[in-house]
Amino acid sequence: MEMAITTVAMLACLQLKHFFADYVLQPAWILRGKGDFRMIGGYIHAGGHALGTVPALMLANIGSTRIAILVLAEFVLHYLIDHGKALLSRHCRADATTRAYWAMHGADQLMHQLTYAALILAALA
Repeated sequence: MEMAITTVAMLACLQLKHFFADYVLQPAWILRGKGDFRMIGGYIHAGGHALGTVPALMLANIGSTRIAILVLAEFVLHYLIDHGKALLSRHCRADATTRAYWAMHGADQLMHQLTYAALILAALA
């Protein structure tokens, strides 16, 4: 039962972090920085996600080295997922009124959620 509570608490932390980092704390300069390795916006965004992951991982009561490795993995994966979506979005030129846009948005969010599932599994295994 205790592991189930820890899992749910970790997932809740990651969901809250994701909402704020992806939907509340993204000014235009961060959005413009995704999809271009030379611009800092995507790195700042992925870094915010990575830092926000720390409290969730701390709930698993794992060591700081393991937390650091998982946070680094979150940073790299989040950056690459967003980078790929930005490149695909530019290529497709889809706006929020098209199915293509929502399919890309949904795929992006699915990949982030699967990343969180993997993080939780790695922390609790």
